[in-house]
Amino acid sequence: MAAGNDGAKTPEDDDPFGYLYADGQAAGAQPPTGGGYGYPGPAAQPGVPRTSYNQVRAVGERQYGGHAQAHHAHAAQAHVPQQQAYGQQPGGYGQPHPQYAAPETYPGGAPTRPTPPVAAGRGGRGPNTRGLLIGAVAVVAVVVIGIAAAVISNTGNEDDNAGGGGNPTGTPTQVSESPSTDPSPSSQPTQELPKQDAATLKLGGSAALAKDIKGAEGADGAYVTGFNAIGSSVTWQANVATAGSYRLYVRYAIPAVDANATLTVNDEANSNPIGLKNFVHSSDPNLEKNWQTTWAPVTLKEGMNTIKLSCEQGNQCDAIFDWLEIRTG
Repeated sequence: MAAGNDGAKTPEDDDPFGYLYADGQAAGAQPPTGGGYGYPGPAAQPGVPRTSYNQVRAVGERQYGGHAQAHHAHAAQAHVPQQQAYGQQPGGYGQPHPQYAAPETYPGGAPTRPTPPVAAGRGGRGPNTRGLLIGAVAVVAVVVIGIAAAVISNTGNEDDNAGGGGNPTGTPTQVSESPSTDPSPSSQPTQELPKQDAATLKLGGSAALAKDIKGAEGADGAYVTGFNAIGSSVTWQANVATAGSYRLYVRYAIPAVDANATLTVNDEANSNPIGLKNFVHSSDPNLEKNWQTTWAPVTLKEGMNTIKLSCEQGNQCDAIFDWLEIRTG
């Protein structure tokens, strides 16, 4: 028998309808007469209420005091009237029956211990306030962004319709914009660097014009020849808007043999000659098949600059010239 249970009958005798089942009939259960129960057993004692075997209480509040504590609880209830017939409850329908009251409700019964609440935090399973706060902030941010976009859109529409009383026909209104006074990279004119046909340059020494070799890009196919002699030269007056470092490009042709020339800028000769090499790796001495381009770095001043190519002592000058051009580095 479980602790705290001193009733007159055991749980298997509690079923008032035991006589309806095969196991009850095998145990000798009989239909109730005079308010008794279905299973046989000792009769209820007058003045001693039966204790419920299913006592509902909060988890952890059951007190196990043995038969002695239950005995005191039954003695304290000796004044309770005799148990009524089965099916009759003194408190009316829905009221608790004395025999099913919890032991702690009897005088001298075990006190009820309140269950402490579980605190939220690291040791408990409280609500995720941080996640809720982050979600709320995100929702507010989205709403604010939407409102700002709507306000900006409405302001733009009002500005388009302002000044002309709106456009009742619904067609878009054309707005003329004044030109911007701020200079932009696209509006600034780019510097046009000079390019000159060698046939239009100032010639010196044995340098002369010719047109018999095809492939020259100058006017009427003209080019400078006779450069293969000391003292021959071509001089160019090149005008630039900004002082700085540039590149001098030269288009030439050679008989499949490397050549070079002295480069002088504003009366200052470069320490290294400009190379007129066989960059196309041709083995055919035909000048028509050996047109190519080379370049050399030059430093120019703002305005007019004098650029001179000459055949000096130590140069290999067997070359013809098509054009000269200044480019940025």
